Amino acid sequence: MTSNNVRRIVTGFDATGRSTIIEDGPATAVKTVPERPGYFSANLWRTSSTPADIFESSNIEEHVGVSPPNSGTVLRVIEIPPQPKDKKERERQARATFSNMFPDADQSHGQNIDPGMHQTDTVDYAIILEGEMFAVMEESETLMRAGDVLIQRGTNHAWANRSDKPCRVAFILIDGERN
Repeated sequence: MTSNNVRRIVTGFDATGRSTIIEDGPATAVKTVPERPGYFSANLWRTSSTPADIFESSNIEEHVGVSPPNSGTVLRVIEIPPQPKDKKERERQARATFSNMFPDADQSHGQNIDPGMHQTDTVDYAIILEGEMFAVMEESETLMRAGDVLIQRGTNHAWANRSDKPCRVAFILIDGERN
């Protein structure tokens, strides 16, 4: 771990309509936060509608914020380093992360529980690929390890890596609404 190289493989069709690999290499839409060493977010793909147009290119390099496009999805891999023991440093890093990368996340409540508390109008699948991390809610939390999957349904939440190793997570965010 600790490398922000995430390999992205994209399929498509050749000139005769047969399936082929059209892209295979490091993700090109990788962002870091200088104030949070070891943290990176690699946006891999997005869709702009449901049902998704399988021939649409993702335009992922243009993606801004945490949320997917209206009626769309976004796939990203984030590596979260161990959190600092110092609470003020955790707060500083959370502010830098949300202001630089995810300004569209609603951080209007819950920061007294964890400085990274936020919510979005999305359904998210969070899949722990390597390491471990706590999923923190307003009333509870649970430790997630490699292979665990959390379905986050628009709740106020935060991620806390209290281990001594980085945690790599795949996130699939699906645009949602509160009915």
